[in-house]
Amino acid sequence: MEITASLVKELRERTGAGMMECKKALTENNGDIDASAEALRKSGLAKADKKASRVAAEGRIAAAQDGGKAVLVEINSETDFVAKDENFVAFTEAVAKAALGAGDVEALKATKLPAGETVEEARAAVIAKVGENVQVRRLARIDSGNNVAAYVHGGKIGVLVEVKGGDADLARGLAMHVAAMNPPHNRQSDVPADFIAKEKEIELAKMSEKDRAKPAEILEKIIGGKIAKIVNEVSLYGQPYVLDTDKSVEAVLKGAGAEVVGFQRLAVGEGIEKVVEDYAAEVMKQAGLA
Repeated sequence: MEITASLVKELRERTGAGMMECKKALTENNGDIDASAEALRKSGLAKADKKASRVAAEGRIAAAQDGGKAVLVEINSETDFVAKDENFVAFTEAVAKAALGAGDVEALKATKLPAGETVEEARAAVIAKVGENVQVRRLARIDSGNNVAAYVHGGKIGVLVEVKGGDADLARGLAMHVAAMNPPHNRQSDVPADFIAKEKEIELAKMSEKDRAKPAEILEKIIGGKIAKIVNEVSLYGQPYVLDTDKSVEAVLKGAGAEVVGFQRLAVGEGIEKVVEDYAAEVMKQAGLA
């Protein structure tokens, strides 16, 4: 399999390893990016497999809240320029408010806005004004009697958090934390067993032969400490709280007599493959120079 520059770039972004190390790992693993990332981690050359979502679409996340009912809506545009257009912004805000009464995206599209048109009709009107394709892509919602917070950072990241106990300020602080730190899991106990098993395998592979020769109980303690740290890093409860980094989120919650029931996080364009245009190459091709 040909090891392309784009494949090397993707592996570098995932692992933080050097270009030559990434190319070598891909060559040895026949272009398999997952196997290459794991090999780099085992050799100690990779920081961590970030598993970054391939982001392409531009657009905006908008939020609306009414007591314990809160929603996030992702609406995409083709360019960031249009995402900042006043017509587009006004549309996203109106759609978010309408989403408070809709169960999913399809229901939302048929929901009427205050002006009388449906969301789908308003979308068509926005397309005519901005000259780009506009799509209502995703909706996240919480409807609860607990403390609920909806937070949007820069129009690009949106978070909903539900907290049992505590107060509105704590819920908002936790929403800000999730926006910044993007924990994959809530509690440490939510981290999948297969993930932990794989991390143990990787940590063991990274150890020297001398360390691996130590008695089993000592080896278990060494590996156990490393795994505990990793589990804390990928769980909300285990992370240092962004508003008070001297405490973990778990300690903050315990002090407030509260617990996080759940959270949802949306980032604009995550999971959509971006098509990168090389305009210089395209011009040369059309001119017969390439």
